[in-house]
Amino acid sequence: MGRRTPLAGLLTAEAISLVGSRMSMVALPWFTLVSTGSAAKTGVVAFAEMLPYVLACALGGPLIDRLGARRTSIVADLGSAAAVVAVPLLYRADLLGFGVLTALVAVAGLLRGFGDSSKQVIFPETVAAAGVELTRATSLHDGLGRLATLLGAPLAGLLIAALDAPTVLLIDAATFGAGALIIAFAVPRAGSTVGSEQERDGEGESYLAALRTGLRFIRQNALLRGMLLMVFVTNLADAAYGTVLAPVWARDVIGSPIALGFVSAAFAVGAVLGNVVFTVVAPRIPRFWVFAIGFLIAGAPRFVAFAVTDRLWVVYVVSFVAGVSIAAVNPIFGALSYERIPERLRARVLGLTRAVSFAGIPLGGLLGGAAVTGLSLPAACLLFGLAYLVVTLLPFFSPVWRTMDDRPAPERPLVPVQPTGQVPSGA
Repeated sequence: MGRRTPLAGLLTAEAISLVGSRMSMVALPWFTLVSTGSAAKTGVVAFAEMLPYVLACALGGPLIDRLGARRTSIVADLGSAAAVVAVPLLYRADLLGFGVLTALVAVAGLLRGFGDSSKQVIFPETVAAAGVELTRATSLHDGLGRLATLLGAPLAGLLIAALDAPTVLLIDAATFGAGALIIAFAVPRAGSTVGSEQERDGEGESYLAALRTGLRFIRQNALLRGMLLMVFVTNLADAAYGTVLAPVWARDVIGSPIALGFVSAAFAVGAVLGNVVFTVVAPRIPRFWVFAIGFLIAGAPRFVAFAVTDRLWVVYVVSFVAGVSIAAVNPIFGALSYERIPERLRARVLGLTRAVSFAGIPLGGLLGGAAVTGLSLPAACLLFGLAYLVVTLLPFFSPVWRTMDDRPAPERPLVPVQPTGQVPSGA
């Protein structure tokens, strides 16, 4: 097995499962709406998937420590495949009531939370073993996620039209199974220091004590706290943008759903192109300025464009530039998290940070709908844009953000020293 085979396998597994997940993000709401005829029930199913996901990320770290990240990832993905495949099978057997559907979606969301958190723990060690620079690797990882979004959603629409939503859910289940098998065969147990050490570190430590240790680390790390506050608010605003503000703008201002699709496409294309550039230059540029300016440009201008203009080309250009600007943000956030969080705490701390990051998403749609109803579309856009602007200005006023450019040495080598005496660039 080549030195970089485990990393290639992990990235391949995630890319396949991400495409399936993006397809499911289109197919599941459509399936629920068509099968139940209720928009309210569609919202309930979406909430039923997201809440267990966030809880699994927040509370699952100590369990991942005990079971091992690799094992948890494989088992969770296989369980997710089983839960998702049960939906179309029971539907075609006329055995799928709304309660059963909600329960299966909740189980799938819970297991996906465990699986995603486990892969976060596996990732930095696999990168180090491959000798790849960490920021470049996180950029590549983020780029695959954005490419999956660009491909998965349109592909789901085409497949639903050509086949049907239950068939697309079967394909989604197959992607989870494929991801689990690839990790099982391509990411070896040997050298899985994270999983084995976490099991040893967790011996004798209670579940609640382990969880408190993760929370304590977050409280004591000012930079991590600042990034989590920023991501919570921006994810909340982005959820309002995507689920309420953009659809209302397309309906009431432009009068066409086609415009909504092109706004999303312009952003996605910009993000993919920006990611390609950042992956190449990542090790040679200052993180602070790229992160701070990129987040500033990528956020508030999109909301302002909706509020002040009905010229499509302006909105498309703003969306494209925002996509390019945001491309470096997630990779830098990821690299900083992997560098600053000790190995023995990664499962619980990364799970908690993922939960905080996603916690604003369910609220965004609710607050976006309330704002448009109680105010107006332009006022709601400016309100969320202002919130985005305030949090993305924080890095320019607090010295702790400048430490993003400090690259601390790891607690100890993540991989053995090479016989030639050369240390891999990712170590």
